This record gives sequence, structure tokens and C-alpha cells, in this order.
Amino acid sequence: MNKSTKTLIALLAFAVTGLFAHAQSAPKVVFVDMIKLLDEHYKTQEQKEKLQADAEKAKEEADRLLKVRNTLVEQYKEALEQGNNPATKAEVKEQARAEAEQKLQEIQRKNNELQSFETNTRNLLQQRFQNFKTIMLEEISKIATDVGKRKGANLVLDKSGPNLLGISTVIYSDASMDITAEVEAEISKSRPASSAADAPKISVPMGK
Repeated sequence: MNKSTKTLIALLAFAVTGLFAHAQSAPKVVFVDMIKLLDEHYKTQEQKEKLQADAEKAKEEADRLLKVRNTLVEQYKEALEQGNNPATKAEVKEQARAEAEQKLQEIQRKNNELQSFETNTRNLLQQRFQNFKTIMLEEISKIATDVGKRKGANLVLDKSGPNLLGISTVIYSDASMDITAEVEAEISKSRPASSAADAPKISVPMGK
């Protein structure tokens, strides 16, 4: 065997070894739907139930403030009507008009109080859900990482939402590489027995 032949064989062997090594080091990628896991998580439903209950209590308080405001409006109308009645004595008119002015100021304060209460309540409920969502996504990510590692993956991608360009981060994924169901099953293992599997889902528009 001449020298050139030996050199060619050596180069071919090196190339094959390199290709084999590259194949061995190629990353194994799996995919997971984080939004689906968050929306269907039993803790998410429990949190929405709590937020729904607090929202209903807040509505009761808002209704009470509105009722007080409406009472003031009626009192204002009565005082204004009396102050503008030609048959009313001058001193009574003056007193009625002063009372109407006072009621008008009270109405404005009550309107501001009601608006402030509704805005603060809405912001508080949204912030509570946002904080909860941040914690839950971190928790779900850890479980997805553990499931991915058990499957020999070294890269876990979320396929649930669009990127900054408005398109899905993952254009295509083989269904066999989707571990969402396995992560969901892992989450269900921690579900308390008291949390019914067929509990009704509550939709609370808290924003994404």
C-alpha cells in the first residue's frame, strides 16, 4: 500500500469519526406548551376561585358606594328643586340652594371615591394574578426540565406563544417530541385529593 493510499484512508477514517462524533453530540430537543400547562393547572383554578370571590366582595362594596352616591343625587335634586320653586320663601330658597351646593360637592367626592376604589381593586387583582403566574411558570419550568432530562433531552423549548415578531417561536415540532402531557401527568401527582379532578373551571379575565 503506497503512501497516498494510506493518507486517503486516514483522512476518510478521520472524517467518519468526526461525523460520528457530531451525531453523538447533536442536541436532543423536546417541546412543551407552557400556556396550556398553566391554564389547566389545578392551582390556577384554585387561584381564580379566590380572585373571583374577592372580586364579588369588591363588587358588593362598589354597589354600596354607588347606592350612597345615588341617595345624595336624589337629595341634591330635591334641594335644587326647592331652591328654584317660586312659591318657596326667600330665606328657605337660600338655605335649599346652599344645601344643594353641599350635596353636589359630596356627590363629586363620592364619585371620586367610587372610581378610585374600582381602579385600585382591578389593579390589585390583576397584580395578584400576575405574581401568581410568575411563580407558577417557574414551578412548571422546573418540572418540564426534570421530565426533559429523564428523556435524555438537553434542550426544552416552549411552543405556546408568539415571539416579539408576532409569530410562534416553534414553527414545527414532531408530536413525539412534545412532553406537555408527561409534564401535566407529573403535575397531577402533587394534586391534593380534596381538589376534585372534575372541578369546574373559572374564567377570570386577569390578563396575560
